[in-house]
Amino acid sequence: MKLSPQMYQTMQLMALPLQELRLKIAEEVEKNPALEAIEHNTNISLDDISKKTNDADDYSEESFDPGAFSQTDNNSDSKRMFIEGALSRPQSLQDYLLEQLLVQPVKKAILDIGKLLIQNLDEDGFNIEKIEVLTKEHLPEDINEAISLVRMLDPQGTCTYGFKESLAVQAKINNNVPPYIIEIIENYFELLEKGKYKEIAKKIEISEKKVIAALDYIKTLNPFPGRQFSTKTTIYVIPDLMITTSDNELVIKLNEEEIPVLKINSEFGKLHKNRNKLSDKKTVQFVGLTIKEANSFIKAVNLRGQTLLKTAKAIIHFQKDFFLKGPKFLAPLTLKDISEQVGVHETTISRISNRKYVQTDWGIYEIKYFFSTALSMTDNRENMVSRVSVKHIIKEIIDEEGKGRHLSDQSIADFLKDKKGIKIARRTVAKYRKELDIASSYER
Repeated sequence: MKLSPQMYQTMQLMALPLQELRLKIAEEVEKNPALEAIEHNTNISLDDISKKTNDADDYSEESFDPGAFSQTDNNSDSKRMFIEGALSRPQSLQDYLLEQLLVQPVKKAILDIGKLLIQNLDEDGFNIEKIEVLTKEHLPEDINEAISLVRMLDPQGTCTYGFKESLAVQAKINNNVPPYIIEIIENYFELLEKGKYKEIAKKIEISEKKVIAALDYIKTLNPFPGRQFSTKTTIYVIPDLMITTSDNELVIKLNEEEIPVLKINSEFGKLHKNRNKLSDKKTVQFVGLTIKEANSFIKAVNLRGQTLLKTAKAIIHFQKDFFLKGPKFLAPLTLKDISEQVGVHETTISRISNRKYVQTDWGIYEIKYFFSTALSMTDNRENMVSRVSVKHIIKEIIDEEGKGRHLSDQSIADFLKDKKGIKIARRTVAKYRKELDIASSYER
């Protein structure tokens, strides 16, 4: 499907976090004389946003009905609250890969295997358990397709067993790479590290110059693709949304403190209104075009805000316990769940969730944090829990149940099964414990 310029522009703005949106608005105001920034939007209501986007174009969604959720009124402290909350936790490699996986046009079996593979990755992006152990119940052809799919997601080269395999996978994905480069990585990497270029050239019958060129190419690859998502890196952000509780009511606020209200320049508006009186056709065309582009940009900015609010309302619908009780109560949730609730495609939810943050009573979270995969319980699907909430429960068990004694990973797994109805393997407990930066029972 060919995208219209308006749709393409809207998709671009959907993907921008708050800081980049501000820059984009400044650029647009600079280049379009018909567009004017008049003030900072400190009090925008949900109804106002809906009205502004009702007539946007065919891409616009139905107006947002705030329903039982309220928007904050005038609040002199709102800007300060957003700024004070501008500290975020780091992005997860697993969540980033899952977000991409869930919008791939593949059958459910491939998605299910892909989820297993992604959850099995360590902080470098390498496999923890052997793939054949995780995928015993799946067809070999489905397993191979899922492996290839995950390896091609950004960052490329995950779902491998070490840096050499990762480098080879990255090279294979690039169809323009000469085959001898892959051969060097797989068979002669140690010689390459030692600088024995002549020996390699002789073995595979190429010039020494090509070996050096291969080395230059390999240096552009990432031997540890998962490390850019290290949990030791702190990210500072300004949240796009605030969802808090007030008198047991959930309150949604869109952070428009730093975004100017956009309007059509009054002089251009007058010219356009009186265009029939203008004798210069080029001037008429210029005024009409710039006003059309300005209106299109304003509608796209408003639609971004509307979609953020719709997405927030949908997330609250599924994650109400999280906002009222805390992270331990995070429920399993997929992009599909939210897209069906909001009435847009999954890719739209993916764009609006990426690099956007929400301030809550429990801290600041990236929107896609709320999309957490499910773990089976011992009773029925209605009582399934999210992977994130299980990690919080494990931490609570170690903090509370472990006082005065050192619970092993198996003991924690048994406790989860017997007391919480959550059935997970010992190795999964060990994985989550490491992600929580908690030492083993022997080291504690």
